[in-house]
Amino acid sequence: MQTSLTPALNNRSALTKMSIAMILFGSVGFFSRRSGVPALELVFIRCLCAALFLGFFWWKSGQLRREKWVRPEVIRILICGVFLILNWVYFFKAIEESGVTVAISIYHLAPVIVMIFGAFIYKEKLTLIPLIAIGACFIGTLAIAEINRSASIADFMSQGLIFGLLSALFYALLTLVGKGFKYASSYAITTIQVAFGVLMLLPFVDLSLFEGLTSLNWFYILITGFVHTGIVFYLFFDSIRHLSTQVIAILVFLDPLVAILMDIFITGFMPSMEQWIGIILIFGGMALTLMPKKKRLKADLHEAT
Repeated sequence: MQTSLTPALNNRSALTKMSIAMILFGSVGFFSRRSGVPALELVFIRCLCAALFLGFFWWKSGQLRREKWVRPEVIRILICGVFLILNWVYFFKAIEESGVTVAISIYHLAPVIVMIFGAFIYKEKLTLIPLIAIGACFIGTLAIAEINRSASIADFMSQGLIFGLLSALFYALLTLVGKGFKYASSYAITTIQVAFGVLMLLPFVDLSLFEGLTSLNWFYILITGFVHTGIVFYLFFDSIRHLSTQVIAILVFLDPLVAILMDIFITGFMPSMEQWIGIILIFGGMALTLMPKKKRLKADLHEAT
């Protein structure tokens, strides 16, 4: 009896952990804007805190002693680390320039970019629905950026659209290059990537920017480092192996939902009508690309609950 219940219990626990991870990450923009430091320095602290947090769990779990190192895979982990750090830097730059709601909406174009790259790299055929999704996301991006109100190219770029698109691009590259790691554990992958991020960013970080910060600033910085990076990574990678791709795709929507609701009800940001249309088009396009087979999705959700 206990054995037959194990998969369902694992899935329920995984569903809870994944949901918590996405909800927590949805609040990262709120905390980052109150940290008092620019994007580059904030990402550096995130990497440092996450390296300490995840490294401790990696060692404590005993997995560190059991790792199997294969040189090509280690190189690929480091490449993914570069993509991850650039994704974070551009994401927080987008928040600085255009606010949480706009940045998070453009950032979630990543699945569509993956689909486009997949069509070229893996020769996957683009059918009518994916093409409609791409068109909806493209129009939505222009609507969010309110391109018709921009007086010049410089004004248009200053709104954070370029940073948001770059963050989505590097997230898509991270997804494509990071598929199919066979030997390294999740602890190894994440700890190596954030530790590499510390080394990668250290020469460019202005440490003087951390002088004169208030205790409240440090509270937001450390929450962003340990909670939004360390704990979220731990929950995400501990749950993802027990959930289907379709269930994960649905839970990922909790991230932007929480971010947009916090931006509206806590910070007071109110998107224009044009931006609302853009947000709806982008997430509608995402929903089309992630549309699962009904029977498979129903079974996955039933098993998880």
